[in-house]
Amino acid sequence: QVQLVESGGGLVQAGGSLRLSCAASSRTGSMYAMGWFRQAPGKEREFVAALVWGAGSTIFADSVKGRFTISRDNAKITVYLQMNSLKPEDTAVYYCAATTAWGMVTIASTYGYWGQGTQVTVSS
Repeated sequence: QVQLVESGGGLVQAGGSLRLSCAASSRTGSMYAMGWFRQAPGKEREFVAALVWGAGSTIFADSVKGRFTISRDNAKITVYLQMNSLKPEDTAVYYCAATTAWGMVTIASTYGYWGQGTQVTVSS
């Protein structure tokens, strides 16, 4: 079992920055990937970014490339989502996800573990 605890959401003006954190209660040896998804009101959950733990490789949705970065702290088994140049359309509940099995990291069904979600609101 992997438990995920998220933090860092909030209200920010357009052009501002926020950093989300997701701490996992798992040994790094069992982690394949951790990712972030978001869901805006009335919309489906969408992929934002992911980090493959062993390789350290990252992947981003086109909508956030160049603005968001994803990083990790191995010792804390924590992944961070740094969000810069935020736009009103980034407003959503952001969910951290983790998987201990190989899969397509851009697809929600790959992930077996999910955080509780944290609200990000970007005002214009």
